Amino acid sequence: MIAQGNDMFSTIRAKLTAGEPLSLEDGVRLYESPDIHTLGELANIVRERLHGRTAYYNINRHINYSNYCVLRCKFCGFYRALPKETAARNADTIHDDGGYELSLAEVVRRATQAYAGGATEVHIVGGLHPKLPFSYYTDLCARIREACPHLHIKAFTAIEIIHFTRIAKPRLSIAEVLTQLRDAGLGSMPGGGAEIFDDRVHDEAFQNKVGEAEWFEVHRVAHELGIFTNATMLYGHIETPAERIQHLIKLRDHQVESLRSRKAHFNTVIPLSFIPDGSAMAALPGPGGLDDLKTLALSRLMCANIPHIKAFWIMQTPKLAQVSLNWGVDDIDGTVVYYDITKREGEGTTHQELSVDKLKRLIIEADCEPVERDTLYRKIIRDEKTWRIEGEPWSVSYDAAAAHIANNGPVVPLTVANDR
Repeated sequence: MIAQGNDMFSTIRAKLTAGEPLSLEDGVRLYESPDIHTLGELANIVRERLHGRTAYYNINRHINYSNYCVLRCKFCGFYRALPKETAARNADTIHDDGGYELSLAEVVRRATQAYAGGATEVHIVGGLHPKLPFSYYTDLCARIREACPHLHIKAFTAIEIIHFTRIAKPRLSIAEVLTQLRDAGLGSMPGGGAEIFDDRVHDEAFQNKVGEAEWFEVHRVAHELGIFTNATMLYGHIETPAERIQHLIKLRDHQVESLRSRKAHFNTVIPLSFIPDGSAMAALPGPGGLDDLKTLALSRLMCANIPHIKAFWIMQTPKLAQVSLNWGVDDIDGTVVYYDITKREGEGTTHQELSVDKLKRLIIEADCEPVERDTLYRKIIRDEKTWRIEGEPWSVSYDAAAAHIANNGPVVPLTVANDR
């Protein structure tokens, strides 16, 4: 068995050296191998060919504008159903059922606070709200852009974009929705909503959500319009190892065409570790640490044409994200600050934050060089008073950014209401 394992690794190593894509069979055999160390070594062949020992982080802020959603995905503990009687339900308030929606003023206030603190990116996603009009989302982008001119807006998953095509009056195409959002200030898109590209898993775990064809269609159109996007995979629930590997191959195949003929492409693959707490699949154990490491390494190996692999520390924990920097990963995300979709960190609260010093320490301890990036992986240059993107003629003054907050006030916790 050892000889066969060594032969497998030698064959795969030769493929990697030659720049050949790995097959489904290669991926499954690597996943099934108990030799986690050689798997990490192989993943680092690709990682170091692309990035050397550089590891990226950014200063960002996540904003989840609402958890009301028309879907009922079994793996999701985030969504709440919007009650039929909503006249007395105020924005910026957490109600008895845990549901909330943020006003535009509150979203802009949070973005402005982040900008004043030196953030280069705001990451905005939410549930498929049944009542908010499409203008809410275009106004959201436009008002953030006005208040924070150089803050990159990374917002709205492919599933949200499909939802926007349906709620717009008159209905709009995917291209029309994306064009209006881009013109309002949208800079790029996250990769959420991909889950696992497999009909069996789709029908069992998230039957009412649009499937892979629609997800890829949104990203195809975005790439044609020059909007860079990212790609996720939610793993560790009911999917098989082969279904995970096939998911990654589908991402790789899409990237081939985007790199060949489109204006933009996937920047990053972000494998997301399933956290069962609070979902209809709470009885499942979720993936363990070794499973996390294998999946992150395999993402790097299977998707060699996608520049970056991110360990989102919120999902995999900071300590495992640190270890993964030697298993093919080159990015551990950013400061985050508030994150409401899962609550593994922060002792069950939405406040889940790592300081820049902590992020850099995690990277340095993994024998990597920390580099602050913007959303599109351009290097950020900072001094005591300003930050800028390397090569750009402009810079952002902390004092000027902080001045924006003077008229809006600091971010305050959501009001907790008693609806009874």
